[in-house]
Amino acid sequence: MTKIVNNKTKHRYELAADGHIAATYYDVADGVITFDHTEVPPELGGKGIGSKLVKGALDQVRAEGLKVIANCEFVKGYIGKHPEYADLIQN
Repeated sequence: MTKIVNNKTKHRYELAADGHIAATYYDVADGVITFDHTEVPPELGGKGIGSKLVKGALDQVRAEGLKVIANCEFVKGYIGKHPEYADLIQN
């Protein structure tokens, strides 16, 4: 699997596949990462790229000890389907 890259300059996690880049955009403040939007190019749709991207991003977030605010519906839905990430949600 291709590596999930934290592009801190663009405030997004990226996953390159088939010449395209899927990305989930975020802001970080006070130990909390807020996911605002996830984009998967139409050419990558239906291949599970968005899920791989969000899983990789959440794994990195956990490793950094951050909490998550999921303003992005895709990230919110992913966490809802994968309760092993529920502990990351900022209360």
